[in-house]
Amino acid sequence: MKLRNCRYLSRDILTGLIQPGDTVVDATAGNGHDTLFLAQSVGPEGRVYAFDVQPDALRSTKERLGKEGCLDGRVSLILDGHENMERYVAGPVRCVLFNLGWLPSGDHGVTTRTPTTLLAVEAAMRLVAPGGMVSVCIYPGHEEGARERDALMDRLKDVDIRKYNVLSANFLNQKNAPPQLILIQREQ
Repeated sequence: MKLRNCRYLSRDILTGLIQPGDTVVDATAGNGHDTLFLAQSVGPEGRVYAFDVQPDALRSTKERLGKEGCLDGRVSLILDGHENMERYVAGPVRCVLFNLGWLPSGDHGVTTRTPTTLLAVEAAMRLVAPGGMVSVCIYPGHEEGARERDALMDRLKDVDIRKYNVLSANFLNQKNAPPQLILIQREQ
């Protein structure tokens, strides 16, 4: 394992958690990198629900999945906000993965927003099975990203320790507001 950034750290941790046949959620499909990782991790018997509000993001995700042979019914691509995940996913799920911010090749004015991110993380915490995990990569280098980080940190610091363990990891020696990882594991 190499400490590169929060996205890779999240994947390293989730690789040890996700099993073939699991149900998982990509709350922010983006260009499909995380959706593909989840689809490969759960295998053909598993289930992935991938959300994005941008049709271009879901097209890119579908193309990436197709190139890797993962368009076999295991992935549902959902054009809706991640705050609505409970409308589509009954749970329980092994993990919910968030990669906040904007679509790297898209309009940087379209970004995740604090109010819907808070609702989505709370929904994810309800959906995740005991022993399961919610992974949130935050990009505080822009104004809304900093707001999301601050709001999440404020909200999660008071979560009942009997129900969830919450970990915040950031790279102290990286400059320019490096991404930060929050992991939430359900106890019961």
